[in-house]
Amino acid sequence: MTGGEGRGLRLSVLAAVALGFVAPILAGLAETARVALGFDAGLSSDAVPLAALAALPGVGKSIALTLWTGVASTLLAFFLAFELMMWIGGARRATSWLAPLLAAPHAALAIGFAFLIAPSGWIARALSPWATGWSLPPDIATVHDPLGIALILGLTVKELPFLALVMLASIGSLPVARLVATGRALGHGRRAAWYWLVLPALYPALRLPVYAVLSFSLSVVDMAIILGPSNPPTLAVAMTRWFQSADLQLFAPAAFAALLLGLLVALTIFGWHLGERLVAAHARRRLARGWRALRAPWLGALAPSAAGGLVAAGLMALLSLIVWSFAWRWSFPHALPERWSLALWGDTRSGWVHVLAETALIGAGATLLSLILAILWLEGETRGRFGRARWATALIYLPLLMPQLAFLFGLNVVFLKAGIGGDRTAVLWAHAIFTFPYVMLTLTEAWHRLDPRLFHSAASLGAGPWRRFLTVRLPCLLGPILTAAAIGFAVSVAQYLPTLFIGSGRVTTLTTEAVTLSSGGDRRVAGMYASLQALMPLAAYGLALVLPVLLWKNRQGLLGRG
Repeated sequence: MTGGEGRGLRLSVLAAVALGFVAPILAGLAETARVALGFDAGLSSDAVPLAALAALPGVGKSIALTLWTGVASTLLAFFLAFELMMWIGGARRATSWLAPLLAAPHAALAIGFAFLIAPSGWIARALSPWATGWSLPPDIATVHDPLGIALILGLTVKELPFLALVMLASIGSLPVARLVATGRALGHGRRAAWYWLVLPALYPALRLPVYAVLSFSLSVVDMAIILGPSNPPTLAVAMTRWFQSADLQLFAPAAFAALLLGLLVALTIFGWHLGERLVAAHARRRLARGWRALRAPWLGALAPSAAGGLVAAGLMALLSLIVWSFAWRWSFPHALPERWSLALWGDTRSGWVHVLAETALIGAGATLLSLILAILWLEGETRGRFGRARWATALIYLPLLMPQLAFLFGLNVVFLKAGIGGDRTAVLWAHAIFTFPYVMLTLTEAWHRLDPRLFHSAASLGAGPWRRFLTVRLPCLLGPILTAAAIGFAVSVAQYLPTLFIGSGRVTTLTTEAVTLSSGGDRRVAGMYASLQALMPLAAYGLALVLPVLLWKNRQGLLGRG
């Protein structure tokens, strides 16, 4: 296993990632900038793009809504996730019930959450008429409210499990009990010890995931369409409408708004980073003066209860999708359907089978491509004994930190000019851009944790590098590889904008259909498509858990039971 051999493999994979994933992002960004600055004669506006954008109604409020909903949801999700970790003490088993929310695509969860909190939703039905006196749905804007509260709560429900599980994965390397004991010995309460000692040690591992959550919350489209304000909407939703408009005069201001959104995300992340430093400096000054945090028992009870309530609401939202898909008649204020039916599921002529197959095919292809590249990248690192440079980490995180709208429109133009747009292959390629980072990040820890003595033993028996790779490393890592594949598949199923833009309306998946149906009048059809969308990642996670047990039933050591 020579360093040169590993270096060559690593460089080959880096070249493939750079050409296949990074280059399309940069090309799409350049094409978006070209349209935004008026250099594309076919799509340019008669007015200066900035002036044309400023002249569109509601742009200022859209920007304010974007900042408010994105920052507020990220802060709330981070705070509640940390409170949840503090409450359970970092116990891994206590977070197993977060898995369904983590696996559920954003659009499916948003549709279920809308079914839950709408004026005619499940909560209002459960409380009516005995507690509310309502015999008809109340005239209250609980969804699409002008302040974006429903969107903030929906984003929090989705991102809280992700941040909680990231914290859980990082907290295992910290001496939490010793840190808390040290804080108590210095006169701090348990909560203060977690905030003053555990959080500063934990946060460096959380920084990039938090930035990714912040970037997503600022640029999300599918959840904002389903839950957010509609007139005016957030900037990302407004841009999507302009890009999908038949009026070519809107393309240049929309492209300029896409660049503006990218700048907005970058400035917000910089502001968050600056806030980190200011809070840390302020905390150090207070602690140096011997300050003791005020005890707030009510907060210690309220915050975990709020986190648990939002998790329960998310689980109920997913359940409501299934209930609506089997409902035939469900009039207000009945808590459950008056009549049930399998008619929607049995009608294969409605097209859901084709959409399901298309989603599965694109997801499987994007996941397989991402998995091959991630495995070869990690194998190159291992053979060459390389650490991962910061630029390589930035390369992996680039699709997660870059707003999709900033480059997807331009990438679609590039693909169409190259004659490869609007088909399944192009959509699969676009999905792989976003599945690769998740597959890579999921697989890295397990890959490097594998005991190197296994390979030394295999080498002493005469096994070469590739034989050791195929007969030792891959079998030992089957579980983590399947888990990474399940996560990649879930990410692909959830993609809305890549399918919408790169598919050019000719490729439909469960996500694009579910988002379209969410604004229609038939909740049963929307519930069925959203249920399928949520069940596909769960099925992938189930296979990831079951397959190693079936394949290695006679080799318990590979399951960690030997």
